[in-house]
Amino acid sequence: MSDLPRGLTVRSDAGLYGYERALRRTGIVHIAGADEAGRGACAGPLVAGAAILRDSQGGRIPGLADSKLLTEKARERCYAQILRRALAWSVVVIDSEECDRLGMHVANVEALRRAVALLDVPPEYVLTDGFPVDGLGVPGLAVWKGDRVAACIAAGSVLAKVTRDRIMCEMHEQWPEYDFRTHKGYVTDAHAAALSEHGPSPVHRMRFVNVRRAAGLEPPLEDLVGSTNVGVDARRGESA
Repeated sequence: MSDLPRGLTVRSDAGLYGYERALRRTGIVHIAGADEAGRGACAGPLVAGAAILRDSQGGRIPGLADSKLLTEKARERCYAQILRRALAWSVVVIDSEECDRLGMHVANVEALRRAVALLDVPPEYVLTDGFPVDGLGVPGLAVWKGDRVAACIAAGSVLAKVTRDRIMCEMHEQWPEYDFRTHKGYVTDAHAAALSEHGPSPVHRMRFVNVRRAAGLEPPLEDLVGSTNVGVDARRGESA
């Protein structure tokens, strides 16, 4: 990944469309943004979304923001507007087995790369949320909290979040005992209790310590009290 084009700066008060405006002033027209949903969940897929927004007032997405800051209804409205107004968009789903095989960071980068590659319009520049992504064939920039400061990344985050939430609701119908519809595969007290009672489902990620512990592949947490080599907190994510 590269920096912004030489001499280009984006003011902190430039607004959600500031990155796109600044890049277009240099002659770059097709600017893609990409983001993921589900990286921190211990069940279900990782989903990445990518979008290129049109350079026109009609390409603005009403109410667009970081998907995590929007209500479910607001996300659905933005999702529908992105499908209607974006110049190009794509969504990639990486299932829990592939997440386990690759590891979450590699899966995250791969999902973003695939989402950008699937865009119907080839981008000239790519903005990604947080993580640099190589192998895109065009320059780009990893933006800290990009889904809050760049419209195309926010659009990607909405595409990813809405798609993943819908998948988790479908999984709830197949495995209702885990209540995926409510927590979407993230670790909550209710999810932890369901894991303890039922063990992992086929869509739980076995790289996560809490899932392995529920499967009997890790010692119970109480056996580790006082240990100096506890490792990653089971309630906070993936093991090393």
